[in-house]
Amino acid sequence: MVDKTLILKKLSNVEEYLKQIKEFSDISVKDYDANWKIQRIVERTLQIMIESCLDVAGHIISDAGFRVPETYVDMFRILTENGILKEKQLAALEKMARFRNIVVHDYAKIDSEIVIGILQRNLVDFEKFNQAIIDYLKTL
Repeated sequence: MVDKTLILKKLSNVEEYLKQIKEFSDISVKDYDANWKIQRIVERTLQIMIESCLDVAGHIISDAGFRVPETYVDMFRILTENGILKEKQLAALEKMARFRNIVVHDYAKIDSEIVIGILQRNLVDFEKFNQAIIDYLKTL
């Protein structure tokens, strides 16, 4: 059975982080590159937000008995396959999971242009994810 309280707490955390990170949404690439503290705050906050979404996905997948995900990216695919997320959300969420892997595992230097793009255009994807999960919880 899905632990609605736990999931709603994680979604609430994402909302709080969204409010905090929006403070940086107007920063330029030049200013971002020049300030390691802002880089650390933004990248770590995005990582935590993405991991919170993945935690939510993992709980739902496990509790609902959906197929076992092969990767973090696959977790969002499974929610989409099962009608919890919309197909049009999937590409953005897959990119989030890949971005998380880059941040966590330091696979490559993080591209400032991508980070600024997330801040300026993609924070709404977290809001859409939260709403999709809330809508799903209402069906339980």
